[in-house]
Formats: sequence, C-alpha cells, structure tokens
Amino acid sequence: MPTYAWLARFRADVERLSPTQQAAFLIAVLQFVDDLQRGRGFRTGLRVKGIQGATGIFEMTWAPDGRATFEYGDEVMEGESRVVWRRVGSHAVFKAP
Repeated sequence: MPTYAWLARFRADVERLSPTQQAAFLIAVLQFVDDLQRGRGFRTGLRVKGIQGATGIFEMTWAPDGRATFEYGDEVMEGESRVVWRRVGSHAVFKAP
C-alpha cells in the first residue's frame, strides 16, 4: 500500500472544496492508489502527467476543472511508493503547484 503525506496548503485546499468536490477527489484517489498498487501505469481518465516547468511535480485530473498536484517522496516502507500531495482545486493550483 503506498504511503502519503500532504503539505499544509493541500489541507487548506481540501477544506475549500465543496462536499461534492471532496467526494469526487476521494474517488479519484482510490483509483490512483489502485493504479499505483498494480504497477501498470495510471488509467487514462486520471490524466497523470508531469507539470511543464515544475520538475518532479505531477498533476492528476479528478474532475473537468479539478486538478491535484503531487510529487514522489522517499520511501517510508521498502518497495512502497510515497506520494506527497501538494495542491488540489481548479486549474488555479498550477500558479503555485
């Protein structure tokens, strides 16, 4: 099971999401984790890709205007990915990913 952490601003971002947006994001996170565990890449619908101009930071799509940014951290458990969630919200998160 992948481990995770989040930046303080990520927590603040989550609290600003509506309940419907929070639910949509959590569904996407479950899919994201499932894909990480399977190790065969991410499903197309999540549109996981690197952010241009922000080396080592990636984005995930969870709604038409819903994006989350993350980076990979150092493993805490051997052989398990560590995801550090950075931002979540609309396209505006790309101003400071």
